[in-house]
Amino acid sequence: MRDFREALDRVLNLRRKFEALLASARRKAPRAPAQPGGRPSRLRELTGFGPNPGNLRMFAYTPERLSPMAPLVVALHGCTQTAEEYDNGTGWSSLADNLGVAIIYPQQQPTKNPKSCFSWFLTDDITRGNGEAFSIRRMIEHAIALFGSDRRKVFVTGLSAGGAMASVMLATYPEIFAGGAIIAGLPYGCASNVQQAFEAMFTEQDRPAKTLGDRVRAASSYQGPWPKVSIWHGTDDPIVKPSNGEDIIRQWINVHGISEPPFEQLIGPHSRRIWNDASGNALIEAFSISGMGHGVPLATTASRDGYGMPGAFFLNVGISSTDHIARFWGLNEWSLEAGLAADAVVAPVQASTEGRAFVLSGAHSEQSLDGEEKRDSTAFDPNDVIARAFKAAGLPIPKMPPDAAARTAPGPIIAAAFKAAGLLR
Repeated sequence: MRDFREALDRVLNLRRKFEALLASARRKAPRAPAQPGGRPSRLRELTGFGPNPGNLRMFAYTPERLSPMAPLVVALHGCTQTAEEYDNGTGWSSLADNLGVAIIYPQQQPTKNPKSCFSWFLTDDITRGNGEAFSIRRMIEHAIALFGSDRRKVFVTGLSAGGAMASVMLATYPEIFAGGAIIAGLPYGCASNVQQAFEAMFTEQDRPAKTLGDRVRAASSYQGPWPKVSIWHGTDDPIVKPSNGEDIIRQWINVHGISEPPFEQLIGPHSRRIWNDASGNALIEAFSISGMGHGVPLATTASRDGYGMPGAFFLNVGISSTDHIARFWGLNEWSLEAGLAADAVVAPVQASTEGRAFVLSGAHSEQSLDGEEKRDSTAFDPNDVIARAFKAAGLPIPKMPPDAAARTAPGPIIAAAFKAAGLLR
């Protein structure tokens, strides 16, 4: 009885700590500017997606430019959030407008979890064919049929409990995902009850890499190839210790069987590590966001990749996780190849060129009030961009017709040039 009381007291103390940290983050968050009549929701709720043992709701966003065989992104909110709040904060629907992809948003029911957290720590919800994991799987199948999505281009991302649930989906249904992104989350299989969940969040855990990898391998009968994974964590996260991010990295390095050290780079004060396969394809990337607490990294002051809106658990730290994750998954390249990229913006392209960062800024065009197109001072000659791409790759520079810039669209040219140079895959 004494042991039971001590365990119960431990859980209650950890719960109080968790709730206090959530409340503090919300109090300190910047308030969104008020809008007349409130902010209209961009999402629509979908029902009838099939068996729903996890008792979740399903929301979706599809842009006007959605084409058949477009990629599908699953976005999972954090605790105390809704699908709509997560979309407003991350800006995934705005990115969908630019790239022509579909987004679905599973949403937890408060009647199941008072803080609206996904049940990433309950065995009945994180086992293939059961609970919340199976409900999300059914939503994905419904969306593929409804939107005509490409089964080879399904991705999942999430924050905190949603990030941990993204770990669950990548482990239990790896065959359906081309990639994932886990923000301030936890590795798969690190908890099977409430007390273990809090312990995993707040304390350092001794988790051997093989044990972590075995948990993923045991979650399904799948043998690979495995999804590529993007991992994000703030160095000052008080709610989910940054060591969890390192455990996620070690879990997926072990699953992928990677033995080579990562390529490392600095992006401002933040660090990024990339693990490649034998062919040089990036399989895992990990961002350590300097000084950031618990939340999604944003760069809302940027003109080209400023997706989302600062708020509770959406933190303006000068780097857009939404934009970068989309690039890591190849959504920007797909959009260019499909001819769906917004004509007004050819966004910066970044690629690894033998340890050097190679960045090109695109041209921005807009319509004046009288309907005539005008270009800003960042406009470029596509021929110059192509030459620089080939030069960076050490390849001979092709000769282009003198009038190529005037009679071609720069977006597809740039994408093709980078691909030919080996800078995009």
